[in-house]
Amino acid sequence: MSRFSLKVAIVTGGSSGIGKEVAIRLVQEGANVVIGGRDENKLQKAAHEIDPTGAKVRYFAGDIAEPETAKNLVKVASEAFGGVDILINNAGVFNPKSFLDITETEYDWFLDTILKGKFFMAQAAAKAMQQRGGGAIVQTGSLWALQAVKATPSSAYSAANAGVHALTHNLAIELAESNIRINTVAPGVVETPVYNTFMSEDQVKEALPTFNSFHPLGRNGQPADIAQAILFLASSNASWITGTILPVDGGVMAGH
Repeated sequence: MSRFSLKVAIVTGGSSGIGKEVAIRLVQEGANVVIGGRDENKLQKAAHEIDPTGAKVRYFAGDIAEPETAKNLVKVASEAFGGVDILINNAGVFNPKSFLDITETEYDWFLDTILKGKFFMAQAAAKAMQQRGGGAIVQTGSLWALQAVKATPSSAYSAANAGVHALTHNLAIELAESNIRINTVAPGVVETPVYNTFMSEDQVKEALPTFNSFHPLGRNGQPADIAQAILFLASSNASWITGTILPVDGGVMAGH
């Protein structure tokens, strides 16, 4: 039996980067998966990569900042696969900008996408998990919520992720009696397409290698590095772990 045989998982931010990597591995290990994201075309393409047969994957396009999107992802999972066992609460946005220059609109974008999005996605999934007698939620937080990094000013992003970390502790306590575990990974610099949302391809090629040495282990993270940690926390191997923030950061939290 594979780790995730017969499990149903929702993965937000599932069309690229960490989310897509997790979804691919979930399907390989026996799960049925629903991926969420904003771009229907990207989701369709990712779904085909995740499972070319289409049997074990569905998708729903919508803005996770709208609680309706979360409800729809749960609805798709329930209608296609019978319920929800696992939520990978991963959707997020990133764009470094000086604190003194951040506008209210930008602040709202970070808080609504990262914190409000994860809050109501977890709520919708937890209600569905109660019908199944339990489940597991794994969130993507951030190293930046644990430590500030001068090279990448990220005040609103970090504050939103600190909220995600706090949510992890609170939901662990509140949902324990429903047999629902919740944990969060806090990645360091991971080479995903998120950087292409605010830099050109050439800028990304120039900037990312400069962060290798920021990590004591000497390299940036890859989506697989984070996916492995997420899958562990989502699996029954972690059945006695809830309410934790796990840095997956090449050693940054240990010191510089």
